[in-house]
Amino acid sequence: MKNLKYILGVFITLLVFACQDDDIQLGELIAPSNIQISVDIVGADAANPNGDGSGSVSFTATADNVTAIHFVIQNVTKLAKGGSVSHDFTELGLNTYPVTVIAYGTGGVSTTKTIEVEVLSLYSPPADLLTMLTSNSSRVWRIKAEAKPHFGLGPANGTTPFEWYSAGANDKDGFGMYDDRYTFNIDGTFTHVTNGDVFGRDPLINELGGSGGTVDGADILNYSFNDYSAQWSLTAPGGVETLSLTGLAFVGYYTGGNHQYIIFSRSADEMVLTTTDGNNEFNWWFTLIPE
Repeated sequence: MKNLKYILGVFITLLVFACQDDDIQLGELIAPSNIQISVDIVGADAANPNGDGSGSVSFTATADNVTAIHFVIQNVTKLAKGGSVSHDFTELGLNTYPVTVIAYGTGGVSTTKTIEVEVLSLYSPPADLLTMLTSNSSRVWRIKAEAKPHFGLGPANGTTPFEWYSAGANDKDGFGMYDDRYTFNIDGTFTHVTNGDVFGRDPLINELGGSGGTVDGADILNYSFNDYSAQWSLTAPGGVETLSLTGLAFVGYYTGGNHQYIIFSRSADEMVLTTTDGNNEFNWWFTLIPE
């Protein structure tokens, strides 16, 4: 019996030390502090302190002891890569909006700070653009896989469509892009039917939090990702028609970045979109047509 008590005592002692070792490995939990937020309203100057009416704003946040930063803007949470995000405020007129920064430290502890920003939005999308995008109710779009050009790239912020590369007809068949469907509803909601997988840039596509896929050079094919819904909005900073998607929503090929797509050209039944990726490496180009 004494031996049994001795053995149990040694076991419990070892267990305590093991738990203490685990605690040591967790490290010290440090909450971020000294959150600083800078605001850049597009077109703002002394005469127009609330912007040029496009409603576009860029935010940057910094903090001490921070590992990740999220912004919460109009009930949408945005991961701030490098501490920066952009957002389009589309409610017409001069409005004040709360903007919250959540700064995460070691062990997931967080600190928050909220500011208010006053933004002017005067842009009302032309009727023909809304009709093209939504059929004044709901419209489903897809990549124009059967024709060249439908997917490609060029220099970051470039203005020549598909300047460096353009995929041939059905060239990316079976990669997780051609069977995707994008629905734009007149009420501002957006639905992306992925049919279970998507196509995108390695490693940016991991922002989606999906899984699997096949690595093919700098691409990830057939990355597992379910259907989802988001919001869309239209602005025209500098007179350039721009389609913005909330959260991590995207079309065609996942590139990260600000999830804003310049409408380079459009007709009643076709549009060419371009966006700069999250690495600021390329502009990606897409041709979409209605289902």
